[in-house]
Amino acid sequence: MSLPDDRKYSETHEWHKVEGDLVVIGLTQHAVDQLTDVTYVEIQEPGTEVEAGGSIGEVESVKTTSDVYSAVTGEIAEINPALADDPGLLNRDPYGQGWLAKIKTGDPTGLDSLHDASTYTDQFAS
Repeated sequence: MSLPDDRKYSETHEWHKVEGDLVVIGLTQHAVDQLTDVTYVEIQEPGTEVEAGGSIGEVESVKTTSDVYSAVTGEIAEINPALADDPGLLNRDPYGQGWLAKIKTGDPTGLDSLHDASTYTDQFAS
C-alpha cells in the first residue's frame, strides 16, 4: 500500500494534511478496508470547536460505527458535502474526494505526534 507522503497519520487511522491555516482530515485506506462499505458519514457542523484528540464525528459501515478524531484543536471550517449523498466516496477515494473535514487551527502542534507515511505503513498498515 502506497500512502501519500504529504500528510501525517494517526494511530486511530486518520490522515491530516496541512493546507494553509486549515488541516484537512480523512480516513486512511487501512481504516476504510477495515470498515468495508461505508453507509453513512456524520461530521459535526462548521463552526464547532474541537479539541486535539477529540471526536469530530462518526463513520458508519455495514460492519460497525467508528469515531473520527482530530489531532489538532480548532474550529470545523468545512465538511465534505459530497459524502451526504455518496458516503461510498470514502471507500473509493479516501485520500482525495473522500476527505471528511477541514479544521481551522492556529496551533498545528498536535500534528507533531503523528506518523509519516513510512512509519504508519510499517506499524499499522502492513
